[in-house]
Amino acid sequence: MNISEIGNKIFYAGVNNRTTELFEELWPIPNGVSYNSYVVVGDKVALIDTVPACYCIKFLNRIAAIIGDRPIDYLIINHMEPDHSGAIQIIRQKYPNIKIVGNNKTADMIAGYYGITDNLLIIKENDSIDLGAGKSLRFFLTPMVHWPETMMTYLESDAFIFSGDAFGCYGALNGGIVDSDMNTDHYIPEMYRYYSNIVAKYGNMVQAALKKTAPLHIEYICPTHGPVWHDRAAEVVNLYDRMSRFEAEPGVVIAYGSMYGNTEEIVDIIASELTKAGIRNVIIHNLSHSHISQVLADVIRYKGLIIGGPTYSNSLFPPVDALMKALRLRDIRNRSIAFFGSYTWAPAVTKRIEAELEHLKVDVVASPFNMKQAGDSDVDEAARIMARTMAPMVL
Repeated sequence: MNISEIGNKIFYAGVNNRTTELFEELWPIPNGVSYNSYVVVGDKVALIDTVPACYCIKFLNRIAAIIGDRPIDYLIINHMEPDHSGAIQIIRQKYPNIKIVGNNKTADMIAGYYGITDNLLIIKENDSIDLGAGKSLRFFLTPMVHWPETMMTYLESDAFIFSGDAFGCYGALNGGIVDSDMNTDHYIPEMYRYYSNIVAKYGNMVQAALKKTAPLHIEYICPTHGPVWHDRAAEVVNLYDRMSRFEAEPGVVIAYGSMYGNTEEIVDIIASELTKAGIRNVIIHNLSHSHISQVLADVIRYKGLIIGGPTYSNSLFPPVDALMKALRLRDIRNRSIAFFGSYTWAPAVTKRIEAELEHLKVDVVASPFNMKQAGDSDVDEAARIMARTMAPMVL
């Protein structure tokens, strides 16, 4: 079996999933996903996180290829989500004397998920474990990034941080493990998508975690999904910092619904006017066709957002309504927003969108307008004014 040593006595033991279509049964993963686990070998052996239960045989074989007949002394659980803790029971059966390491909230979840209450080592902030041979693990609690028990494990001697779901992304690992061994450009958009789908609600807690780990010397970031970051470690930390502060790039996302094409005509006018005003990143999503996963990624990435759609049963067109709920769930802020509606006999859209936006810390930068039945010269001009008003706000 292929053994991947990513540092001095630091090994990769994770697995790839290239068959599941939806991550968390919600988010499309056309390029698969990795479930990363790591083995650190000193005088004692530490296993850091596990994999889903369905990969247990492959996982055990990988571990045996790394350590042979040696026991595992410690199982570090940075995150209890079952895609990272699913193999705990099998690991315990194989290594009955193993100590499971986590914080108080970890212990509660291990008992709830797996009925395990013994052989636990409960750690607190800044506690450490000496593995011998110059290798020591130090623990930092990072609650709500993105579960309450999440923590990070720092291997001081080698400047490795095992970061749980933080700095992770969608996409299987196709040969390489460390970014320096492969082209990782395609993982960066997937980091936007992963963050926006799963972590974005917890931006304040991400900021707290970044401040906590900022004094550490970090050469390698080892997340539970995606590549190990070395060459681009500073870049991905900076990206997480910007995303968690809702800082964005110049550009405008237009997210709309259109049942019969009339609303879409307005979208095309707005998009054309935005480009004339100097906006080079104009991203258009028909909400009946674009998956919300990608829409959210673009909303996180770009400064401007224009929302439009028709009235449906005296309310928001359902895909537009779903977007508004997703924005509110993630507490989207620091965005320049404009919106418009269309209707045949009952104008409801702009009022409904306005009510949803009241819960968010965003700037409505242009007057909303409504289109009755089909466009005319006044509606076309309102659309152009909206674009011209938005452009300087996002450049």
